[in-house]
Amino acid sequence: MTIKFNRMNNKENLPESVVNELKDVSRIAEYLWNKEWAERNAGNISIDLSEYFRPDNYPDGNRFFPFALPGEAANLTLFVTGKGCYLRSLIHNIDEASGIIRVNSDASGYSVIWGGNSENFKPTSELITHVHIHCFNRMNRTLQNAVLHTHPLELIVLSHHHLFKDEEKFNHSLWKMCPEIRVFVPKGIFCAPYTMTGSEDLAEITINGLKKRDVILWEKHGALATGETIEKAFDYLDVANKGAKMLLMAWSAGFEPAGLTIQEMKDLEKFI
Repeated sequence: MTIKFNRMNNKENLPESVVNELKDVSRIAEYLWNKEWAERNAGNISIDLSEYFRPDNYPDGNRFFPFALPGEAANLTLFVTGKGCYLRSLIHNIDEASGIIRVNSDASGYSVIWGGNSENFKPTSELITHVHIHCFNRMNRTLQNAVLHTHPLELIVLSHHHLFKDEEKFNHSLWKMCPEIRVFVPKGIFCAPYTMTGSEDLAEITINGLKKRDVILWEKHGALATGETIEKAFDYLDVANKGAKMLLMAWSAGFEPAGLTIQEMKDLEKFI
């Protein structure tokens, strides 16, 4: 299939597999908006699309932007949402609120090869974190192509609670709320201390968390997950937030939930 670049504002000549990825992004963006997890320009999404494009498809210097990236990011092709763009715009105007970028061969910058049709488009301010995660996933978890950062309300509320400072107790408190949480978020949540958004420090903390957990909860900010697809990344966050919501509901009703017993949670391991 022929691929057209240069500010293309339709999907007709992208590979079908990429078009399907974009449709999934639009669908998940609508979920996030309806859940009130994506106020204004909150949150960002990226997907490693490198497998869908051949190197000889790329024109040199097409809307090139210098940007220092880790060397292992060379030649990556990523779908990324835009800096300051609203995730709700992904529902109907995905080519304006996001773009597909190609990192050059020495990782000194990137070209926008599709989309990015809003004025002064640039990728998310958390691009460096997303790139580090994709590099980590390519080396360690090759099927994890999608990264989703959003603002799940109840998880953020719990990040303000003293329970957040005890990660093991935090996870046990959520796992015990119902079997699905233990089964579908089996590695639990990494409680990342507050760190400035878009920084190398945040990227490093996030990578360390992904080595052992399914979900990263950035203190007083939001949450992040990766998955084979954007929907699977969303599912991690959705299920984890269900645990937080149920816990807060019990507390607001004035009682500490009994929860699943240790043995009951152990019995669930056969489903993990």
